[in-house]
Amino acid sequence: MKMKAQLLLMPLLTLSGFFTAAQQKVKLVTVDPGHFHAALVQKTMYPEVDSTVHVYAEKGNDLQLHLDRIKGYNSRADQPTKWNEVVYEGKDFFQKMINDRKGNVVVLAGNNQLKTSYILNAVQNGFHVFADKPMVINKDGFEQLKKAFEISKQKKLQLYDIMTERYEITTMLQRELSMDPSVFGTLEKGSPDNPSVTKESVHHFYKYVSGSVLTRPAWFFDVTQEGEGIVDVTTHLVDLIQWECFPEKIIDYKKNIKILDAKSWNTLMTKDEFKLVTKEKEIPSYLQSNINNDGNLQVLCNGAFTYTINGVHAKVSVIWNYKAPEGTGDTHYSLMRGTKSSLIIRQGKEENFKPTLYVVGSADQAFEQSLHASIQKINLKFPGVSLKRNSKGWEVIIPDQYKESHETHFARVTEKYLEYLKNNNMPSWEVPNMIAKYYTTTAARALANKGK
Repeated sequence: MKMKAQLLLMPLLTLSGFFTAAQQKVKLVTVDPGHFHAALVQKTMYPEVDSTVHVYAEKGNDLQLHLDRIKGYNSRADQPTKWNEVVYEGKDFFQKMINDRKGNVVVLAGNNQLKTSYILNAVQNGFHVFADKPMVINKDGFEQLKKAFEISKQKKLQLYDIMTERYEITTMLQRELSMDPSVFGTLEKGSPDNPSVTKESVHHFYKYVSGSVLTRPAWFFDVTQEGEGIVDVTTHLVDLIQWECFPEKIIDYKKNIKILDAKSWNTLMTKDEFKLVTKEKEIPSYLQSNINNDGNLQVLCNGAFTYTINGVHAKVSVIWNYKAPEGTGDTHYSLMRGTKSSLIIRQGKEENFKPTLYVVGSADQAFEQSLHASIQKINLKFPGVSLKRNSKGWEVIIPDQYKESHETHFARVTEKYLEYLKNNNMPSWEVPNMIAKYYTTTAARALANKGK
């Protein structure tokens, strides 16, 4: 297995004089950037963020790909960025980062094997942390994360994960409509066989990012380093269930969450497919045990589970295929079933693989009037949103100006995080709900692996 830098027990430092957002600029420190999400944080520049970013990592392909992406943003014709990347390469990169103290916000998006340890050690040493999902990939990591949040509270640090899907317009409007009892009613409780909330997504190993075919690091296909599918992308889906179904409500994982059923399964890749998407000449030794008798690589990247949250039955499912058919891409399905209507996001062939929101309710005039009145209220926030009736119900017509890419959503999350840094105004529900979210994913993983 690829060896990562070993973490030392770092001395605890006080926050005094270290960072106050009102007094100085935010200075990013990127640590071990093995995932392209680390670069996407810097696809946009921010007035309050220093243009010099210090990067700490081992020398290798992960680091070079990250720097190449930043260079691409700096050299693009349309709104080029002006980042200055100052790089330290070495096996002691994490200890060096702590000792140098060149920044005040640690950005983490990469190999997940030690990510939770990085988070904990960073906050112990007085750094704010802006981390890509997942923050944890197993129950041991969950206990570390809880400790990290306790320390963050004591030191008045902002520890936050990057939940881009809250900024997808169809999801935002699904949430808005669900909060209107005249249209949605109240959320059904559902049952294990018929959950009232469903979130499903399909992803692909071979995909385009920033106009180029994405190179995946080889370790991405090792679930001990990346995490199993049931604890990875599901983080977004569980987050959306909490955020939409119980807006601005604190979720207590000890009282409000119960995992009912969970399973995980493999996606198979040929050796040629692996080499194409990783640019590796051979499959690394740490993946050899995952090669089956037919010579294909088995990746435990698919997962599904059902659970209750505040008594509401929910289902989450994530599937990874190798490559999407031509003209398609990653897809998302979302159902919220209320007593008066169902709110459904589809992204299939009929929608041209674009997320589309439908309202399915009564055909009577009273419901139609309530729905139009609700859309008028929504227009105060999102002018131009309208309705069109079709065979699937009422389609919510969304102007193109609100349809931002997944990559653009990173700027939205970063702007929100910078607001929290500046004003120390993170909502009281965010931290307990992050804890509840990671309890849900890691408990589902444990149940799926029980007896394996």
